[in-house]
Amino acid sequence: MSDDKMLDVIDGETFTAAAPGWVQLTHILYLLHAVGLVIGAWSQAVTMIGAFVFGWTSIIAIIINYVKRDEVKGTFLASHFQWQADTFWRCLIAMLIGLVLYFVLVGFLVNWLLFGLTGLWAVYRIVKGWLALQAGRPVA
Repeated sequence: MSDDKMLDVIDGETFTAAAPGWVQLTHILYLLHAVGLVIGAWSQAVTMIGAFVFGWTSIIAIIINYVKRDEVKGTFLASHFQWQADTFWRCLIAMLIGLVLYFVLVGFLVNWLLFGLTGLWAVYRIVKGWLALQAGRPVA
C-alpha cells in the first residue's frame, strides 16, 4: 500500500480511509433497500420480500452496489456493500423457494410463513448494517 493513502483502524482492523462521499452513497443504498421493504410492508398487492427483491428501489441499489464495489475495496464500506448484496440475493433465493413450495408441495401457509420470516430477516439485516455504518464500523 502506498504511503499517501490514509488509513483507518476500526476494532483492531486496518482499512483504507473511506471518502465521505462513499459513506453517503452507502447510506443512500441502505435507504433504497429500506424503502423497498416499507413499500412491501404497506402494500396489499405484494409481499414485503417481493417488493424488496423486485421493487425498483432495491434493483437500483443492487446495480449501484455492483457497479461501485471495486471503488470501496479495502475500506470498511466493502463489508457493507457485501452485506447488502448478500441480503438481496438470499431474499431472492427464499422467494424462489417459496414459489416452488407453493406450486409443488405445501402451498399457501408455508409460502406466507417463509415470505414473512424472510421479510423480517431482511429488515433485521438492513437495520443492523445501517446502524453499523452510522457508527463508522464494518458490518459483520
